[in-house]
Amino acid sequence: MQAVENLEQASATPAKSAGTAMKVGHIVSVSGAKITGSLVSVGPDAESAAKLNEAVQIGALLKMPTPRSVAFGIVSSLSTGNPSPSPSLGEQWVVEIDLFGEYLLAEGQDAESGESFDLLRGVSNYPGLGEPIFAATSEELQQIYKRPRGSNVRIGTLHQDETLPAYLVTDDLLGKHFAILGTTGSGKSCAVATVLHAILSEHPFGHVVLLDPHNEYAKAFKGLAEVVTPETLQLPYWLLNFEEMVEVMCSRDDANRSSEAFILKDAILNAKRATAEDDEAKRYLTVDTPSPYPLSALLQNIEAAMGQLQKAEQAKPYLRLRSRIENLRADRRYAFMFSGLSVRDTLPDVLARIIRVPVEGKPLTTFDLAGVPSEIVDVVISLLCRTLFDFAIWSERDASVPVLLVCEEAHRYIPEDESIGFEPTRRVISRIAKEGRKYGLSLGLVSQRPSELSETIISQCSTLFALRMGNQKDQDFVRRALPESAEGMLASLPALRNQQAVVVGEGAVLPMRIRFDDLPEDKRPHSDTASFSEHWKEERGLNGFIPDTIERWRKQIR
Repeated sequence: MQAVENLEQASATPAKSAGTAMKVGHIVSVSGAKITGSLVSVGPDAESAAKLNEAVQIGALLKMPTPRSVAFGIVSSLSTGNPSPSPSLGEQWVVEIDLFGEYLLAEGQDAESGESFDLLRGVSNYPGLGEPIFAATSEELQQIYKRPRGSNVRIGTLHQDETLPAYLVTDDLLGKHFAILGTTGSGKSCAVATVLHAILSEHPFGHVVLLDPHNEYAKAFKGLAEVVTPETLQLPYWLLNFEEMVEVMCSRDDANRSSEAFILKDAILNAKRATAEDDEAKRYLTVDTPSPYPLSALLQNIEAAMGQLQKAEQAKPYLRLRSRIENLRADRRYAFMFSGLSVRDTLPDVLARIIRVPVEGKPLTTFDLAGVPSEIVDVVISLLCRTLFDFAIWSERDASVPVLLVCEEAHRYIPEDESIGFEPTRRVISRIAKEGRKYGLSLGLVSQRPSELSETIISQCSTLFALRMGNQKDQDFVRRALPESAEGMLASLPALRNQQAVVVGEGAVLPMRIRFDDLPEDKRPHSDTASFSEHWKEERGLNGFIPDTIERWRKQIR
């Protein structure tokens, strides 16, 4: 079917200028939230075609009048309906539009009145067949993406008009969880830094906990963050629950682990009871209670239980368990958990440092996990997440402080494949995703491989920042996880430039493609790729970095 309009009959005003909106076509199909339109025929005039292409691009905003409202949608695809050698021979151009909102017309109000309006999510009045399609004007873009009335922060500019700022709704972003997803090198770490800097600049007494597996963010938040490294980390072993203790202290194979776990449980419970102040305290003790007890008491209980055995061959699990505990206590890498002969209740100090109470000018705590031994890093993450969640649950609602937990490289802790990873970590992050907002604990997930994330957990994130993604599997995963339809914008994911993202969900005013604001050099994460071309131009001598690296390696000094 050949389009019946002609561009010369429509307004020649470009989409971003003031005045009457440019007519770009008419509606030929309405299906649910998707509109198909036939664009105006442009004839042989190259200038006319250029104006039309500028107004109707992937991700551009178009509007369609209805009897009681004006509906807005995003261009999701462009095609030709009956391809021909030349547009002058009657080629039809087809546009597909995803509807996302509308504003209702007051009695007697005209769609072109130019009055201010508030856009509503969703569409209740659908445009009819044959109705015209217009490009949104710059004034309408300003109305649609205007600054929200509630608490908000600016994070960048709109792709459609770089003079217009892009805002996040703070309470909806944090209260309902968010995820930042993008392939390596797409600017994911800078996006995290930009969002957190924007939030903390407006809320200097915030409480943010950032799990940093590659030591990227200490530089980005210098002066604003309490940087916790393996040298300064203090997480005493008695904070571990029983599952975490088994993971740290027992053998890996199931047969030996089962027998050792049985011995360990009794030894821990007896050590805690022996250290309890009175009978009242003993009544509330369980093997999971975060109550201090000396490691020597644990070893003594294992020795005592081993002494009651009838046969020497039965002592093997006791000996393995005792040897493992002694090795942990002697290993410097585990000093943050097993050092110190004296035992005192440091839980208030640990919690105050983790969640920054009082803030004292540092509203963020970054945990540098790069130097934590790989065999225990999942346990450390489980302990940190569980401690935050338990503290949130048991806090009085009126006295508690909301906390944001940001998990960088989240696919390592909550993989889709349940056979890998540490189950207690997955379980506690899942609980935070499902229940955390009720207790003031917000979750921010950051990942370069979204398809490897637990779909159940990511689906709880009501705001998604999607950066460049070339992997089709990752793109399909993000489409399934989206809290609302934005297929047109998602189609552009492989072509996004660095510093660009598609933002959809509760924390965004409306679905939007943005460019993040520039970060000063001193606020950027330390995540640069090594420059092979520079380093491979000069010779390296033996008396240099190799001995220094070995020294740091042996002493575990970063």
